Amino acid sequence: MTVSGLPTDLIRVLSMSVVVTSVIVVETRRLRFSSMVYAIQALFIVGLLLCFAQANPALYWWAGTAFLTKAVLTPAFLLRYIGKTQETELPPLIGFGSSLVVAALLIVGLFRLTHSQIGLLAASPLEQTEVFRTNLAVAATVFILGLYAVLTRRDAVKTVIGLCLLENGVHLSLVSMAPALPETALFGVATEVVVTVFLLLYVIAGVYQQFGTTDTLQMRELHG
Repeated sequence: MTVSGLPTDLIRVLSMSVVVTSVIVVETRRLRFSSMVYAIQALFIVGLLLCFAQANPALYWWAGTAFLTKAVLTPAFLLRYIGKTQETELPPLIGFGSSLVVAALLIVGLFRLTHSQIGLLAASPLEQTEVFRTNLAVAATVFILGLYAVLTRRDAVKTVIGLCLLENGVHLSLVSMAPALPETALFGVATEVVVTVFLLLYVIAGVYQQFGTTDTLQMRELHG
């Protein structure tokens, strides 16, 4: 794989769009809107896979699978089960303003870290080029924002959305750290969590019908 054959400007635009949509998905409390923005982000990720697939045709298969699982099935499951629970996210552990500051600090810190320490993170000169370096920074940002959502959101549905973001970050990092290997696409397809998302949402809907809450803190108390 060579960088010269890649649409680097388009990749930069798509990468920044993934970061922006990640922040919106995490910070908005309207669960339906959050799910729809996640679906839009999935389309950006599909676009990134198609861009990189111009030099690694195996990624075309992954792009098709990602479109089905990330842009179609996962948002459909989220919207379906949000309709069975509640439309608005429960108040998170960190307020909106403070959470935005944390998200901004995470983005700046991760971009600086990945760009300054790329020699430790990437194994080959190809993976250290600007386009892959930026994509790796985006991957790390999406992963950390997903983990941040999982740790700081009380709403179980929002926690599942955070898990979806976390998975997106892992998949983008695969493209950055092993861009030329056909096995990258196979591993990406094999690690889609759409079934896990469906099962988690199914359980959450059952808990809501039984106890009238999606609050993970209250769920722990009920379990105790």
